[in-house]
Amino acid sequence: MLDNLNFKSIPTHMDFDGQRRAEKIFQTIILVFGIVGFIGGYIYQQFSYTVYILGAGFVLSCLLTLPPWPMYRREPLPWQKPQIENVESTQKSKKKTK
Repeated sequence: MLDNLNFKSIPTHMDFDGQRRAEKIFQTIILVFGIVGFIGGYIYQQFSYTVYILGAGFVLSCLLTLPPWPMYRREPLPWQKPQIENVESTQKSKKKTK
């Protein structure tokens, strides 16, 4: 079954806009769960509730932001095509700089 799986076909990149979006989502989730955890821990007078709620927020934010989901790959950069340089001109320019 694993023989049919081609690991090179699995996308492993995010574009810059996707990275910004993932960072914003991560910070928002951590902030919201931190505030809710603090309030819940304060109401029940249990610091462990705060830690558990913040830990759940961390796990949720990791699941949403670490894998390169398609929503983070919407605007890829238009890369330029590589230019093939002449080997002789490269060697001449190196000799001139020496």
